[in-house]
Amino acid sequence: MIVFLYGQDSYRSKRKLEEIILSYKEKHKSGLNLIYVDAVDKNFVDFYGNLKINSMFAEKKLIIIQNVFVNKKFQEDFLENVKELENIKDIVVIYEDIAPDQRLKIFKLLQKHAKCQEFNYLSPANLRKWVMNEFSAQGRPASGWENNKLKINNDAVDLLINFVGSDLWRMTNEIEKLTNYIAAWDNKKDLIVEKRDVELLVKPNIENDIFKTIDALASKNKKLALSLLHKHLDNGDAPLYLLSMIAYQFRNLLIIKDLQESQTPYGFIAKKSGLHPFVVQKSGYLCNQFSMAELKKIYQKIFQIDSDIKTGRADSETAIDVLLSEI
Repeated sequence: MIVFLYGQDSYRSKRKLEEIILSYKEKHKSGLNLIYVDAVDKNFVDFYGNLKINSMFAEKKLIIIQNVFVNKKFQEDFLENVKELENIKDIVVIYEDIAPDQRLKIFKLLQKHAKCQEFNYLSPANLRKWVMNEFSAQGRPASGWENNKLKINNDAVDLLINFVGSDLWRMTNEIEKLTNYIAAWDNKKDLIVEKRDVELLVKPNIENDIFKTIDALASKNKKLALSLLHKHLDNGDAPLYLLSMIAYQFRNLLIIKDLQESQTPYGFIAKKSGLHPFVVQKSGYLCNQFSMAELKKIYQKIFQIDSDIKTGRADSETAIDVLLSEI
């Protein structure tokens, strides 16, 4: 049997891989037939040899293969032998912690012959559920808090997601940080994470701050936009990096605006654009504040300013201030 785990969300795909390994270990105590193969430095013959060796315990083997999509020769040999691999009693898990190129023959073949599970970024609604469930899990008996319940306020959840986004690796760390903080300071039966706790302990992504800057510009509040931007400059963030983030946000607006004007159904915009649903949802309102002509003009200005800064024709901070003032 072949199992194929892949997708943008490496946190959940890794969790699924760990579930498969744990389930295997519970059934096969020796652990001698759990084999890891990295296709970066192993060829197909090495992998195939593991399948041909009979186990002295007559156990099924579990072979985890990573990085198949970076080794072209491994892919070619795999394609030639897929029919035989499909019918073996052993379990072969192909695990990719990034979104693979779906145009490749190996991807199309795995879609046909393997048990596939794709892990895309969670939608806004599902991300919220996931965060709530993670906090609930922290209050279960296994955590040593048999007499306590861990909760998080709705506004605290919203702020946490706004600060962290869809990065579940970071989100897990922030949840653990908040949990430990509340457990240390709150002796009540119900442990509650509040908005002020998130504001105190969680640092917002710069991307979210830049989004707020553009939101302020869309609302014609240039004073707030400049204030938000200068907070980053005062903290030592590089002007060109900030400019690149502004360019990234306006690029997203252009993509979404174009799809809106071509009457693409809202539910398909994320899929067609390649943007996360959370980004599409947040950007939808802003798109309505700009015309397509305005967005194109702003995008052209950004590239002109980028060129002026890099060639020494303009001071970086002054140029960005002028850009915001002219939007």
